[in-house]
Amino acid sequence: MRLWSLHPAYLDTTGLIACWREGLLARKVLQGGTRGYRNHPQLQRFKMQPDPLQTLDQYLSALLEEALERNFSFDSTKIHIYVPLPVIPVTDGQLGYELEHLKAKLVKRDIWRYEKLCQVTLPQANPIFKVIHGDVEAWEKLAEPM
Repeated sequence: MRLWSLHPAYLDTTGLIACWREGLLARKVLQGGTRGYRNHPQLQRFKMQPDPLQTLDQYLSALLEEALERNFSFDSTKIHIYVPLPVIPVTDGQLGYELEHLKAKLVKRDIWRYEKLCQVTLPQANPIFKVIHGDVEAWEKLAEPM
């Protein structure tokens, strides 16, 4: 499961669709509808919020918005949209780590988007996150060096 902190505009088609599906799976987990993934580290920051499901739905609403901009047909009835957005802190170190992780995936499956991402030095976050200074988040499962 990968719930990217990065803004969904950085994701390729495969990444955007996968993140949407994994976000919907995360909704099921938060609703108690599955046995697996209950302790997945990617869910930790949502579980710490006063209303984890609402927060996750707001996260997914940014993915939905990006999908609509690309003329994809994600089912908006699968989430509830709330205003205003809750804001979760995310470190610039986490965003940098995710940017490199995403580039490693894109170099294999979308060279055009990879080359565009190579120009990004300060990545934007999903609108639900407020960027703060810091290292990679403690919940992140670090991959082998790329």
